[in-house]
Amino acid sequence: MRLLLGLLFLAKKKKRTLEETVHRIQQGDTTLQNELISSYKPFIAKSVSSVCKRYISETDDEFSIGLIAFNEAIQKYDSDKGSSLLSFADVLIKRRVIDFIRRQPKNQGLSLDSRDELEEDSPQSSIEAELSLDEFQKIKEAEQRREEIIQFSGILKDFGLSFNELIEQSPKHADARKNAMIVAKTLVSDPELQKLLLEKKRLPIKQLEDKVEVSRKTIERNRKYIIAISLIFIGDYIFLKDYIKGVLET
Repeated sequence: MRLLLGLLFLAKKKKRTLEETVHRIQQGDTTLQNELISSYKPFIAKSVSSVCKRYISETDDEFSIGLIAFNEAIQKYDSDKGSSLLSFADVLIKRRVIDFIRRQPKNQGLSLDSRDELEEDSPQSSIEAELSLDEFQKIKEAEQRREEIIQFSGILKDFGLSFNELIEQSPKHADARKNAMIVAKTLVSDPELQKLLLEKKRLPIKQLEDKVEVSRKTIERNRKYIIAISLIFIGDYIFLKDYIKGVLET
């Protein structure tokens, strides 16, 4: 029934997104605030239950903590930070419930390791500092960065390369790195050279030599690094491209 009420609430407000609803609440619409909290009670109970590992009813103290945390998430939420309200609220609810459980007298004597068992099935509940939207965004970015690196590592394998090799063989001097970047940018800006790289899985050194003012010896010495940078330019790698930008600015 609660879930049905939630769906009816959203249908009634179909022209207004959840973020827009939250913005109105933050502007002082308490009636809308009460409606939103009531409609999302099943979501709150589910988040609380995932921490407590048992069924949670509205009479449980933990559920009250979850309600307070959900309301806190509404007040702190900022859509410009890039995360959804529900993702942010889920983390905040779990964090507050865990803190509540830890403060209970029966848990006061638990060792740190034992207390951590309360959190082991909550993947986002390892946030130990005071939670904020900025902090949550940093965590999400770290997760996305790891996923991007994993994906890029798979592409490198197709070219017989690995991250360890790139770390060991990347140019040590700034000028050498910039020259490698120039060669990579020249390659990706030329459709034919880019095609050769992707199809042959090797650097078209002879063709590049005719297009850049960099010696063949330098290109060959930095071959693996140039391939990796070229693949980053070609692919949709937000964080790795930021790294390249940093290298070019140094």
